[in-house]
Amino acid sequence: MSQPLVSVIIPTYKRTHFLKETLNSIVIQTYSNIEIIVVDDGTPGDENEKLCSEYKNLSYIKIDNSGSPCKPRNIGINNAKGTYIAFVDDDDLWLPNKIETQVEILDKNKDFGLVHSYCSTIDGEGKQLEKIIGKPGHTNVKHGDVLTKMIGNWTIMSSTPLIRKEIVKDVGYFNEIMPHAGEDVEYWSRCAFHTKFYYIDAPLVRYRQHENNVSNHQEKYIFLPLYLFDVVKRYYNKETIKKDVYKKLMLNLCLMQSKMIKINFWKTIGNMFKINPFWFVNFRVQKTIIKKLIT
Repeated sequence: MSQPLVSVIIPTYKRTHFLKETLNSIVIQTYSNIEIIVVDDGTPGDENEKLCSEYKNLSYIKIDNSGSPCKPRNIGINNAKGTYIAFVDDDDLWLPNKIETQVEILDKNKDFGLVHSYCSTIDGEGKQLEKIIGKPGHTNVKHGDVLTKMIGNWTIMSSTPLIRKEIVKDVGYFNEIMPHAGEDVEYWSRCAFHTKFYYIDAPLVRYRQHENNVSNHQEKYIFLPLYLFDVVKRYYNKETIKKDVYKKLMLNLCLMQSKMIKINFWKTIGNMFKINPFWFVNFRVQKTIIKKLIT
């Protein structure tokens, strides 16, 4: 039986040394039918192009710098020929059996459009760390119909999922209008409106932690709940979700925003009024704000 093609999309910018390690983790996959699409977001010089020329089944595309991985990912989507699509950041590493494991799951579970996992961590030098990222307390939190559990609470680790191409077509592109913080959260949240998620309780990816991680700068995420608010409103207006689900998601987003109160007090309060003008009458939101302010 022939293997379905998997398209792997890698946005990159000025991290040739990390990119090489990422590529090496892909070419040693136990699954062989893979095309790699590296989209260079305007790295000066030709170092990345020379590196990519050393690999088979790899397409290298260079664009003017956009300042965000969204445009490179979208260009990758437009060039992807695979039945399945995977994204990987240019500093993360895949375990050798990642794609084989995930293809087998999607092949056997046709009602799931996306499969993901949690991550172990490494430092800038590739040394294994003890920290685990993306592992839930209970696996059912991240498995199945995750819509009301996910939005405002957690996100997929972006280098872990494998997605059916038809789901990507339904969801659309990454939001290029968003700042480079939370654009992946917004995309995976939209996926939750279109398909069930299959969660593998295993670390199939090594997530690299270093000082340049965007997730280290919490202040950049202050407006993320508003972008998620726009997503929820859009699907509600299209009658994709019912009113009770809409209300649940609005509460999730108010709680998400309220947890940012110490990052920027006035912006947080202003954003909460945009999400729900009557947020202040909700006891859970009040309790969250008080807890954050006193701790």
